[in-house]
Amino acid sequence: MIVPSPYDDLLAPIPVQKHTVSVLGSATRYWEYGDPQSPTTIVAVHGFRGDHHGLEPVVAQLSGFRIISPDLPGFGESEPLIDATHDIDGYRRWLTAFVTAVAPSGRFVILGHSFGSIVVSATVAGGLRADDVVLVNPIAAPALSGPRGILTRLAVFYYWAGAKLPERLGFALLRNRVIVRVTSLAMVKTKDPELRRWIHNQHDRYFSAFSDRRVVLEAFRASVGNDVSEFAADIPERTLLIAAEKDDITTVAAQQRLQKLFPDATLQVIDKVGHLIHYEVPAIAAAHLQSFLDEEKSA
Repeated sequence: MIVPSPYDDLLAPIPVQKHTVSVLGSATRYWEYGDPQSPTTIVAVHGFRGDHHGLEPVVAQLSGFRIISPDLPGFGESEPLIDATHDIDGYRRWLTAFVTAVAPSGRFVILGHSFGSIVVSATVAGGLRADDVVLVNPIAAPALSGPRGILTRLAVFYYWAGAKLPERLGFALLRNRVIVRVTSLAMVKTKDPELRRWIHNQHDRYFSAFSDRRVVLEAFRASVGNDVSEFAADIPERTLLIAAEKDDITTVAAQQRLQKLFPDATLQVIDKVGHLIHYEVPAIAAAHLQSFLDEEKSA
């Protein structure tokens, strides 16, 4: 079953092209939205167990940009990495090579959501140059120390079991629809029944679109074993942090501490939303992004 997106009317007029590029020996699928001749290119990196669809509600709110949104290796339609592990270093190498391959010209903005915020931070700290960095729902501190540290520990056991069971059973566990729905229910904060229904449907459709058990286990370990605070001091670029008041993974206090680690960072906290800014309030996130980029343009 497909639940219509509340953002379809905004997204429909935006030109989109689907591409494939070879990166580190495997095929990366990516989507190019907007004007390919725009002077500003935004490369947007999605979160753990998602794919490019997750950031489309934010894309729908933006105009005048070239937006490139890949599926992370091993997720969505992208092939797994061949010569690298799906850890932070592997994804850092991949993102550096991917940006080189798509060759953004003019102003280059790099955006990461959730796990994507760690990947982006590690890549920029490792030497990828961008004009601006935007992190949405950034992972500001170790997940095990977050407000729901106990649930994170349960997730560690869940992924461990998924890896240890015989392949067929392990794969079925990792894609279990009940567990996917429980995870979705834990993250959703909106009271709007239609929006909740659509968000759950998005997770049902895309949360299990990973290639194999190895990929999802490696990426999960990377997602709980790293955070943006490790890399912040080495990111000289102007940075925008878009955080959430009710984020169960990272508290506002942790986001405020994170902001101080960057040489040049602005923090915007959105009220009454949790770890699904991109689904629940994409217009607010896009407005913060637009203001941030306009501020530099007029400086």
